[in-house]
Amino acid sequence: MNRKFASTIHSAKLKYLLDFASRATGKRFRSPRLEQQPQNLLRNTQAATLMNLKTPNGDEVQILLPSQTSTSAGDHGAMEPEHRENCHFHAGVEHCGSEGESEVSEPPSCERKDRDYNIPLRIGSLFAILATSAIAVFGPMLWARLFNTGMNGLVFTVIKQFGTGVMVSTAFIHLLTHAQLMFSNPCLGTLTYEATTGSIAMAGIFLSFLVEYGGNRFLLTRKPDCNPHAYCDVEPRVEPRVEPQRTTAKSIDGSDTEQTAPTLTNLGHHHHSLARPDDKLSVVVMEAGIIFHSIIIGLTLVVAGDSSYTSLFIVIIFHQMFEGLALGARIAKLGSALTPTSVGMAAVFALITPVGMAVGLGVIRKFNGNDRSTLLAIGTLDALSAGILTWVALIDMWSHDWLYGDLHEAGIVKTGMGLLSLVAGMVLMGLLGKWA
Repeated sequence: MNRKFASTIHSAKLKYLLDFASRATGKRFRSPRLEQQPQNLLRNTQAATLMNLKTPNGDEVQILLPSQTSTSAGDHGAMEPEHRENCHFHAGVEHCGSEGESEVSEPPSCERKDRDYNIPLRIGSLFAILATSAIAVFGPMLWARLFNTGMNGLVFTVIKQFGTGVMVSTAFIHLLTHAQLMFSNPCLGTLTYEATTGSIAMAGIFLSFLVEYGGNRFLLTRKPDCNPHAYCDVEPRVEPRVEPQRTTAKSIDGSDTEQTAPTLTNLGHHHHSLARPDDKLSVVVMEAGIIFHSIIIGLTLVVAGDSSYTSLFIVIIFHQMFEGLALGARIAKLGSALTPTSVGMAAVFALITPVGMAVGLGVIRKFNGNDRSTLLAIGTLDALSAGILTWVALIDMWSHDWLYGDLHEAGIVKTGMGLLSLVAGMVLMGLLGKWA
């Protein structure tokens, strides 16, 4: 009797034969042929049942019946090879997929998982990210201030276009992908509207447009003579002052006489205060999109387990460095002076991710990345940030610099370096999307 034959016996017939054998004889005999049955068959069969039956010719035989959890097709169940899982973190949520599959076929557990957390390591990494973010965002500003580099020079063109590529890749590769992962998580359930991610991103684009358009209209009402697309005085200008200068001249009779001549002083002391109002608005909108997802990055980095923390931390370091360069170059373009506004904008970027990490340390023993409300909150903020950065990257940065800005009629060298920097920013930031 083999397992395949035993699995085809109907349960009712099996019960009838078992009752008949019990009534016919009070003792059981084992068939010599089955005494040497391999024991590994029992080990490989989950909860198998060994039954004795009496055949019509009088021999007692044993039937090895598989458990009900085995499939009726036969050779599956416990004999099925194990699938090795490939797990990675996206926005603090662990996603696991079998080899050859994108995600596991069975929904994961939505309960919070206990992980190992090296708290001193996380505290040290908080200060490392703070230092990296500060150096990256203040670097272009200090460069422009100390070396008096032109905003349209080759160095700043390379930095600005690299930053543009970083922002484009951040919007599409990082934020939009993360939002889609959040909304497709089995723990969230099936959404009745499948285009939720795209709809929220579209709302972010529209909100960015409203802020910039409304801001420009407001500036026109405050300064009717100032065109938002032209360079206007946005800070008080020190006007040239005419001062008399005393000179000595010889008169006709040979005596000395004093005369005064008008002179101009304080010329051009505030040339750095010239900036486009819509440039400031675009930088503010850009920083708003960065802030939304930076605090999430900090929080979810801390709650990742020790098994993946080091690799994720390295990726976030590069992420902050690239984004800091992009934002710092745009802030420096507003003017070479380190005004309270520019310093404040840079400081907010440098601090926001460490603040998110500090929040994560406070909830590290309670945070559940697969909780429904957490998935909705992270997915919504990621999609909204993706829309905001899409508007800023494509409209205010990419198209503005290349179609209307200094690269519109730039030379071959400057154009080539700008294109290489743009592609490098997209490629490098897109590569980081493999791990975070």
